[in-house]
Amino acid sequence: MAVFFLVSLLASAVGAICGIGGGVIIKPVLDLLHLETVQAISFLSGCTVLSMSCYSVGRAMLSGERRVSLSTGTPLALGAAVGGLLGSQLFTAVKAMFENPNTVGAVQAVCLAAVTAGTLVYTVNKRRITTHRLSSWLACAVIGLALGCISSFLGIGGGPINLVVLYFFFSMDTKTAAANSLYIILCSQLASVLSTLASGAVPSFRPAVLALMVAGGIGGGMIGRSLNKRMDNRAVDRLFIGLMAVIIGISIYNGIRYADA
Repeated sequence: MAVFFLVSLLASAVGAICGIGGGVIIKPVLDLLHLETVQAISFLSGCTVLSMSCYSVGRAMLSGERRVSLSTGTPLALGAAVGGLLGSQLFTAVKAMFENPNTVGAVQAVCLAAVTAGTLVYTVNKRRITTHRLSSWLACAVIGLALGCISSFLGIGGGPINLVVLYFFFSMDTKTAAANSLYIILCSQLASVLSTLASGAVPSFRPAVLALMVAGGIGGGMIGRSLNKRMDNRAVDRLFIGLMAVIIGISIYNGIRYADA
């Protein structure tokens, strides 16, 4: 049981530093350990990310921080909330296509590896890539919709793709992108979890595991927020790049293992 808490705590701490939520770490690591079903891991990961992002965003607002751009972040977040609902439905539809639940895990793992690899390539080369400054609410909402759908389907809450989008379309620096990413994650994950609860599609899981993971998410949010203040943009980028490399490796392994199961 302690494994669930430790994974959630460490993943949420790193997620709060980089703005990736933590689900992109929790999901593949718990898939690797095979401690719960694919469906349960996706739901538990989502709840953990929700708790961490709720603490991080709420604490930032209470302390008067102004890194989140409401004019950009709000339509992104609203679009992501709708996308989160679509992503949950997509996951349910894909699950219904296969008799073996492990096949869904393989699909998720392959998609996560591909998304993470693209993110890694962009991050390494981002200084040579021309960025943009979109301001249209419609464009922001459509981009948020895509982010929410992908994140919810993969069960990662938000993840590295948020940062790439914020870098490229809105020319944000690393720490500003991290803050806005957590705001988007909060809205999309809240919508996804509420949709799962309302539809009665909550998978079977041990309540004690949920309690430990949520506690780890909040604790990780506290630790990550503190460390983020002490780190500069370059240090956050290095941590992010190293993390992406590890996640790609784990996701590829999980994809192969689930496909053979």
